[in-house]
Amino acid sequence: MYTYLDHPGPIPFAHRGGSPDGLENSMAAFERAIGLGYRYLETDVRATADGVLVAFHDATLDRVTDRTGPIARLGAAEVAKARIAGREPIPRLEEILAAWPGARLNIDVKAENAIGPLTEVLHRARAWDRVCVTSFSHRRLRRVRARMRLLSGRDVCTALSPLGVATLRARSVGGPFGRLVRLAELGVPCAQVPRRVGRTPLVTEAFLRTAHALGLQVHVWTVNDRAEMERLLDLGVDGIITDEIEALRDVMTARAQWAAAPA
Repeated sequence: MYTYLDHPGPIPFAHRGGSPDGLENSMAAFERAIGLGYRYLETDVRATADGVLVAFHDATLDRVTDRTGPIARLGAAEVAKARIAGREPIPRLEEILAAWPGARLNIDVKAENAIGPLTEVLHRARAWDRVCVTSFSHRRLRRVRARMRLLSGRDVCTALSPLGVATLRARSVGGPFGRLVRLAELGVPCAQVPRRVGRTPLVTEAFLRTAHALGLQVHVWTVNDRAEMERLLDLGVDGIITDEIEALRDVMTARAQWAAAPA
């Protein structure tokens, strides 16, 4: 098992730090999650025009900050002037890793130009055991794994790409094609998936059974409803990613499944 996944029971993830007040992916949001006992922080990364890696979801500053423009075309000094919800600066990934050495980061790499800066940060910080890298791009994940091996001689935990998830689902439903497919990424230890695709449930007993038989953990995003948290935990998921970090902590505490981060 990857060190990243070494956790007693289902893993609670703070999605973008948990952001009911709009401060997503800010140091304030991550600090609040850590204060509540979270060890796993979910975030996103993008690179500025001069190759600085920042924790930010969108391609542009427009939605959540007081400035505008595409991050990939702005220098780090310009991006540093932006304030999330008009209040908080955009953190660099390196700052987050340094601020909470015991935290583990689930990192969604959002663009090709972030791959080099990401692997360099992880190499400098020797943080390969503290992260799981995810992406909606199969190619990005392959490149991250290859670059980490080249830089550090180490494997890094990654989740299945959408191609791998589709393959996993095909195996779980069986039928004439289910026997013919195999996982596209050998050695990938987890699948991070939505509850459903359109109106079709994705996380089912058969899906979980198939994933577990292949040695894969299943983490579900983004679950903000208490009843749905309960249902998924009853079903046997291995992790839940949420914005409602207090609600998830309460649900898991009541079920004796909450394991707070070590002090």
